[in-house]
Amino acid sequence: MDKPSSVRSGRPPLTERRKAETRLEIAREAVRLFAEKGVSATTAEEIAAAAGISLRTLWRYTASKENCVLPLLTTGIDAMAHSLRTWRTEQGVDGLLDDMQRDSGRLISHLSAQLDLVRLTRTEPSLRTVWTQAHADAEPVFAEVLADRLGTSADDLSTRLHAAMINVALRVAVEHHAFHETPTTAEAVFATVREALTPAVRCLEEALPRST
Repeated sequence: MDKPSSVRSGRPPLTERRKAETRLEIAREAVRLFAEKGVSATTAEEIAAAAGISLRTLWRYTASKENCVLPLLTTGIDAMAHSLRTWRTEQGVDGLLDDMQRDSGRLISHLSAQLDLVRLTRTEPSLRTVWTQAHADAEPVFAEVLADRLGTSADDLSTRLHAAMINVALRVAVEHHAFHETPTTAEAVFATVREALTPAVRCLEEALPRST
C-alpha cells in the first residue's frame, strides 16, 4: 500500500498535480459507488467509467478497487506531517493547529467524501483495513518528522510514543466526528480534531527545543 507522500517545499510540478487530482477523482467516485452499492457489488470497471478513465489507466493508479480510496485518507495525514515539520514551537499548540487548518484547503475540498469513507469503514471490512493501514503507515512518517525536530532517532521510544499519540488522536477525532457529530462543516470537523490533538501536542511541545 502506498505510504503518505513525503513533504516537499514549494508547489509540485503540473504533471504531479494532475496525477494527484486524478487519484482524488478516482477516490471520490469509488466512495460514491461504494456508498450506493457496497464494495463487493462495485466493479473496477464502474469506478473507471465514473472517473472518466480507462480500466487500464485505473490499474496504473491503484492496486485494487479498495485502495482507490487511499488518497482521501493520506491527504489529512500529509497535512499533519507538514504542519509538524514547519511548526515553530513559540507559536504554541494553537499555532500548530491554526497553521494546519489554514493549509488544509485541499483537505476541506474533499471533506464530504472523506467523512463518507470513514463512515463506510464501520460496515465494509475491506475499507476498514485500508483506513487502519493508512494510519499504520503514517506513524513512522510522523516519527521521522519528530526525530528531526527532537534530535533523536525515529526508533527512539519517546519519539515513537509522541508520533503514536498524534496519530491516534487524529484517527479517533475523524472517526468520532464521522460517526457522531453534526454538522459536518470544515469548522466543526477541525474543532473536533483540535480537541483531540491538543493533549498530544502539548506533550510534544514540552519535549521540543525552543526555536531560535
